[in-house]
Amino acid sequence: MTRLFAGTAWDQPPKCERCGELKSACACPAHLKSLLPPDKQSAKVGVEKRKKGKLVTVVRGLVPGETDFAALLTKLQTGCGAGGSVQENELEVQGDHADRVRELLRGLGYKVQ
Repeated sequence: MTRLFAGTAWDQPPKCERCGELKSACACPAHLKSLLPPDKQSAKVGVEKRKKGKLVTVVRGLVPGETDFAALLTKLQTGCGAGGSVQENELEVQGDHADRVRELLRGLGYKVQ
């Protein structure tokens, strides 16, 4: 397939849909294209208390090699308006957002316990 404006000043080389880098420089693993669909996974959502009384909403039970944790965490953070991180095989969202996280996961197609 030839691109429109190929070889001109307006040529825009193809970029990776996941990371946004040029496809020639993309370092995304090829196995990410074969992720396990959300309806085949079950997530467990809970709230834990951390140091100094801080509350953290934790999502467990997702398959590590078959889930794009970074993209899912970004959606949860945006939906909750909070920060968060990926810790080993679980997602953490700062604050007590268990109900909102459950709704967001169900909206994405995950089974939530």
